[in-house]
Amino acid sequence: VQLQASGGGLVQAGGSLRLSCVASKRALRGYYMGWFRQAPGKEREFVGGVRWSGAQTTYADTLKDRFTIWRDITESTMYLQMNSLKPEDTAVYYCAATSRAIDSMLGISSSYDYWGQGTQVTVSS
Repeated sequence: VQLQASGGGLVQAGGSLRLSCVASKRALRGYYMGWFRQAPGKEREFVGGVRWSGAQTTYADTLKDRFTIWRDITESTMYLQMNSLKPEDTAVYYCAATSRAIDSMLGISSSYDYWGQGTQVTVSS
C-alpha cells in the first residue's frame, strides 16, 4: 500500500486545514488508517484514525474536540479536518495504514506497516 498525504501549509492560529491521504490500494477492507504527527524534537504522536470497514474513528483525547477524521471509500482517501488550530499543532503530519493492529494498539506507530511521506502543517501565532 502506498500512501500520499497532502494538504499541509501555513495557517494562522484559529484557522483550519484539511489533510488528505490517498491510498494506492483500492481494497482496504480490514485495514485501519491513522494520522500521526511529529513536531521538531518530539516523538511521533497519534492523532487519530478510522477503520476502513465500518468507519469507526478513534482520536487522541486532546484533539478530538477540534479534529475530525473520515474516509471516502470510492476515492480510497482518508481525510483529517483540523479546526481551531494552535501553534502547538505545528508538525509534520503522516498518514499510515495497517491490516494487523488491534484496537489497543492503534495509537502505537510500530503497529503500522505503511506510511505516507508526511505533510508540513505550520500554525502561526
